[in-house]
Amino acid sequence: MGYKYSNEEELKQMIQVMIIEDDPMVRDINTKFLQTVSGFELVKAVSNLTQAKNFMNNHKPDLILLDIYLPKENGIDFLKWLRAEELNVDVILITADKTISKIQEAFRYGARDYLIKPFTLERFESSLLKFKDRYYNFKIANEMQQNELDKYILSSKDLTINENDGNSDLTKGLNKYTYDTIWKQVARIGENYITAEELGENLGIARVTCRKYLEYMNKEGKVHMLIEYGKVGRPQHKYKIKHN
Repeated sequence: MGYKYSNEEELKQMIQVMIIEDDPMVRDINTKFLQTVSGFELVKAVSNLTQAKNFMNNHKPDLILLDIYLPKENGIDFLKWLRAEELNVDVILITADKTISKIQEAFRYGARDYLIKPFTLERFESSLLKFKDRYYNFKIANEMQQNELDKYILSSKDLTINENDGNSDLTKGLNKYTYDTIWKQVARIGENYITAEELGENLGIARVTCRKYLEYMNKEGKVHMLIEYGKVGRPQHKYKIKHN
């Protein structure tokens, strides 16, 4: 799975994001997380729904990162307002609310994902990468076959690698979508070595995340790792596909 736009086209068509979060510290963290994933541009960060609605009177972001708990306001009400106004914007909930009723309500009103605080950068990246893949492919496709569509509507259970999928030695917490994205890029590069940093720049994924998955693939025997020792600095780890 992978979107088909070139890097030049992506830069011309950045996915515009608005963050709605009342806590300044959390808003800053979400902003910094967003900046680690290429293809996304923060166009507005607000602390309440009034500011959000005022902004949307003249602008329409592609994606909103929305908190539920806001002072005297509720993010789900804003989600309902978006649907009532028939505004074509996608929403990812970022909230501490773990109640099933709120989770169900969010998905019933079209939320694309639901991140429960505190979440990891890796989980945040995975959500945005999946959204970006769907966003670009839906832009260029006139129609889709069922097997293609299934890539975008599979549940999160299908996206998580765990010990019950037939491989007992798999590490818990690895995300199948991120794993597949990194593996396809490594396979595409073929015989050439690449570092986790270079891979991260190509895919818009944090270097530490790429390093984690590459090391796991090395453990699986799917990639070969080369350690280069320079005259100064730390040794550099490079990876390439391993042909059996």
